[in-house]
Order: sequence, then C-alpha cells, then structure tokens
Amino acid sequence: MKRAMFPGTFDPITKGHLNIIERAASLFDELFVVISDNISKKCLFTPEERKEMIEESIPDLGNVSVFIHQGLTVDFASKHDVDVIVRGVRAMNDFSYEFELAMTNKMLNPDVDVVFIPTDPQYFLLRSSQIKEMAEFGADFSPMVPEPVRRRLKDKFSEH
Repeated sequence: MKRAMFPGTFDPITKGHLNIIERAASLFDELFVVISDNISKKCLFTPEERKEMIEESIPDLGNVSVFIHQGLTVDFASKHDVDVIVRGVRAMNDFSYEFELAMTNKMLNPDVDVVFIPTDPQYFLLRSSQIKEMAEFGADFSPMVPEPVRRRLKDKFSEH
C-alpha cells in the first residue's frame, strides 16, 4: 500500500490545489493532505478553518484524510509511514523552490520520495494570496475556489 502526503499552507485551498489532490488520490492508495503553517506567511484562516474548508471541498474522495501538523514535513511522513511527498508545481520558479525543498527533505529522511505534479493549465495562475486580495477588494474570485472557500472568504471580508 502506497501512502502519500500533500503538505501545504492552503490559506485558502484553491481549485488548483484540488486538482493536485484529486490526481494524487488516483495515484496512491492513501493520501494525507497536511496543513502546516509556513512561518514566513501570515495566514487569514486558522488551521482548523482551513481543515474544515478542505474537508468540505473533497467529500467524495474516500482515500483522502486531512491533518494539521506543526513541524517538519518529514517528521509527519515518518510518524505516518508515508512513502511519497506530493508537490504541485505551476511554473519553473515553483519547480526550482520545490526541488530545493525536496532535496532538503531527502537529506532529512532518505526513505521518503518526492513526486512533482504539474497543475492542469487552467490553474497555472491561481495563487491563494491573489485570491485573498481579490476577495478583499470585492472582485469575483468564485471560479478559482470551491464553494466552501468562496463562502468563508466572503464572510471574512464582510466583517471588515
């Protein structure tokens, strides 16, 4: 049985993330979507809110579980017997960053492989940070996110 994990901040999850989740879920027996906090990012949603949005966005994927994890990705992988870390890439600069991260993770845990999955072309330009900015200024971002995220972003920015 092959177990994989797809780690990320997911603040919030986009249709590009969902594209990677769905495709990875079809490749592996079990997929863990792992919400982590990137100390260099200021998040709009709490880890618990992000977990709820992801779970509401993937109800039909029976082999996918969502976790919140603080710490190194490779520590989660070791603790949960993960074979593969899945990383989504949109463009060459994504790949460069992700490749360096993969090599670091490989040094920390040589037993875990990394698989890069390029997003489908219609999602190349989706970035959570741009979606949050669009939501803040009232632009229509609904084609870029699943419905649970659209609702929460609208709620979040109507509070201001």
